[in-house]
Amino acid sequence: MEKNSVSEGVAIRLDKWLWVSRLYRTRTLAAQAVSGGKVRVNSQPVKPARVLRLGDEISLHRGDESITVVVRGSVGQRVPAKAVSALYEETADSIAARLAARERHALTGWSGFTGKGRPTKRDRRALENLTKP
Repeated sequence: MEKNSVSEGVAIRLDKWLWVSRLYRTRTLAAQAVSGGKVRVNSQPVKPARVLRLGDEISLHRGDESITVVVRGSVGQRVPAKAVSALYEETADSIAARLAARERHALTGWSGFTGKGRPTKRDRRALENLTKP
């Protein structure tokens, strides 16, 4: 058996699986997301040490995106990007929601701070004039 081949019987922790499947850049970030309540397995809040099984549905939030995937396999080590497709399958609803969100953001723009840093003295005075009765 190959070193990075996908197996159906490997018991693996949730945080490690999220890192192995490249849904999070580091295992620490994956564990923090799980502990922070941003990841659910089968619609239940879980801990990072939760052992995954085939068919488990994982819902996660990364930034402005919500992703729902179904576990299709597991491995003990991080796999190349080309082999990730064998580890999980994204649900059709998740794909549709992500595409709709991207279209919405393309029309309205991303929310957040649009300024260029600290206001100048002139900007500050203009703000003060607006707030004065």
